[in-house]
Amino acid sequence: MHPENALRRRLLIAGAAGLAAATALPGTAHAQDTDAVEPDIDSTAAWGARSPRGTISVLQYRPSKLVIHHTVSPNSADLSRAQAHAHAHWVQDLHMDKNGWVDTGYHFLVSRGGWITEGRHGSLQALTGGRNFVLGAHTSGQNNTAIGIACEGAYHDGAVPTTAQWDVLVTLCAYVCARYGVPSAQIYGHKDYGDTLCPGVYHDRLPRLREEVAAARTA
Repeated sequence: MHPENALRRRLLIAGAAGLAAATALPGTAHAQDTDAVEPDIDSTAAWGARSPRGTISVLQYRPSKLVIHHTVSPNSADLSRAQAHAHAHWVQDLHMDKNGWVDTGYHFLVSRGGWITEGRHGSLQALTGGRNFVLGAHTSGQNNTAIGIACEGAYHDGAVPTTAQWDVLVTLCAYVCARYGVPSAQIYGHKDYGDTLCPGVYHDRLPRLREEVAAARTA
């Protein structure tokens, strides 16, 4: 079975069963809340992130929305966890060394293989607690209100996400919405807040994403 199809099948089975035992699957772990699947997320420590160049601000309230991005990296055919970690390094280096930011701007990244990595330090701990979140650097004017989730790849010119990436994005968004009490209608694209092509085809798919996230929370 193709790895994408196998992942999709496991995701659907796990969701239907309440994820009683899915600890080894990319993008899925178990159900911590009654209305959302808790995904596997590799922390900054797990993928060996560099230390931030300064203080990461923790905002003492919940975010009110999610903003979806793509990273405009190569559309790699490597769907491995190692590639997800390499991509996380690439994004962090770009943001710190070229943009001059203190750390990765996004809170979380979803690889083409369906692996989730924590972006900005502290994002995973804050999400688990569900009461606060770290100040990101992903969308002008929205960084103090939104969780930024970036998908590996470039989706401007007809390219489409892998099945694994899409399914795990849905799972992650559903979990973030559940932990923070954000309605699925409050999922937006970077393009909604600026003159940018980001997140490419993902922007066209936002209605579908909102619907699938809402369904995932009530499955």
